[in-house]
Amino acid sequence: MKTKKIVIIGSGFSSLSASCYLAKQGFDVTVLEKNKTTGGRARQLKKDGFVFDIGPTFYWMPDVFERFFKDFNTHSSNFYSLNKLHPAYQIYFGKKDSICIADNFEDIKQTFENIEKGSGAKLQKFINKAHRNYNIAIKDLVYKPGEHVFEIINHKTFLKLYEFVLTIKHQVSGYVKNKQLQKILEFPVLFLGAKPSNTPSFYNFMNYADFKLGTWHPKGGMYEVVKAMTTLAQSLGVKIITDSEVENIEIKNKSVTGVTTNSSYFPCDILLSGADYHHTETLLPKALRQYSESYWDKKTFAPSALLFYVGFNKKLQNVSHHTLFFDTDFEAHAKTIYDTKEWAEKPLFYASFPSITDAATAPEEKEAGIFLIPIAPDVEDTPEIREHYFNQLMDRIETITGESVKKHILFKESYCVNNFKEDYHSYKGNAYGLANTLTQTHVLRPKLKSKKVNNLYFCGQLTVPGPGVPPSLISGKIVSDLILKYH
Repeated sequence: MKTKKIVIIGSGFSSLSASCYLAKQGFDVTVLEKNKTTGGRARQLKKDGFVFDIGPTFYWMPDVFERFFKDFNTHSSNFYSLNKLHPAYQIYFGKKDSICIADNFEDIKQTFENIEKGSGAKLQKFINKAHRNYNIAIKDLVYKPGEHVFEIINHKTFLKLYEFVLTIKHQVSGYVKNKQLQKILEFPVLFLGAKPSNTPSFYNFMNYADFKLGTWHPKGGMYEVVKAMTTLAQSLGVKIITDSEVENIEIKNKSVTGVTTNSSYFPCDILLSGADYHHTETLLPKALRQYSESYWDKKTFAPSALLFYVGFNKKLQNVSHHTLFFDTDFEAHAKTIYDTKEWAEKPLFYASFPSITDAATAPEEKEAGIFLIPIAPDVEDTPEIREHYFNQLMDRIETITGESVKKHILFKESYCVNNFKEDYHSYKGNAYGLANTLTQTHVLRPKLKSKKVNNLYFCGQLTVPGPGVPPSLISGKIVSDLILKYH
């Protein structure tokens, strides 16, 4: 029997994951990547001896990564080394006012207890519930393809229905009263791309991932994971072609017969797109698109981002590898992202200084800094706006940490909405895909299998199970299972 050819558009985490599973199942797999390197949004910037992850910087849910590598009879340790971060991260709430989250749960409970008497025991109850939800999510939900609602309705999930009505914000306030502790418990759901006030409380399983599974760092940065998956894919026979942008999808009798790139034509029996879902459908005739422009426009997207990659000529003292600056009003910032869709006057922001724990990311006695401001998709993006916010961030860091940074800047590079659109064809320049709100959970997300084209499939953060690196790995697995089911 002839080996079926599969073409995969894009080489992000979901595409690389799918390529491995499909190659293992015996398909002839070719990955076409628009940019010069694999990884999709998880690319790398190197400059003057500094190394920056352009995209994801948090390594959470290590069990998902290990499950992926185990499926190929190997381990992550055969490709990269992991360090558990201590502290996991630091949150600033004001001038020289910060809380560090430890690398073990007992110390975290004590931190809570020191701030609010009795909260340590309450945190234990909260995490026990989060642990149960994590087990349900991993075993009963996220590895399901979202073809029909009965995949996720069973006696376990039925008993949790109330947790899809109650929000994270409401649940957290029932456990702790201190505003800073509430923000710490609300923080992990930001990875899901939605406000705590709009996110079902069931998603507190992210708190279990945070406090119990820990925050890790692959030596050399998150791009080491991309390199590992690329190496694994190629060892399984996957052909990866970079600098190859798909410009046309050829259709015959409601089936894909091949794709045309900027340089060649690739026939295929099955097409899988890990690229932007909306963009991929624009390459189809209108009659074969599943979702209209108004459908996409009405969806709640996770934020876009304004990012800066900065080289400092000294080591910084008053920050941690992952440092969050929650010194401003979160609700006011969130309103600009999800409601008014404009730039925040004084946004919260996140900073990563990988060279604090990883000497490979900066020259000796220097520091690499990555700064991220969550913003609304499709906001105006100009050099002047970028410069304004960069100056604001540097001023606030100096005020909040009490450390001089501005005069120690060697260089900076920026990345924002226009770059996301240009590099990834990202819808409205979003950075993280569709938010995991109640009406955009699992079966209510865009489908992995096209309803109008017989052999067209999708994976990644705009479909099941959702945004983030671990969900992207899972998306690649479940779409490969779906392809095997129908082909």
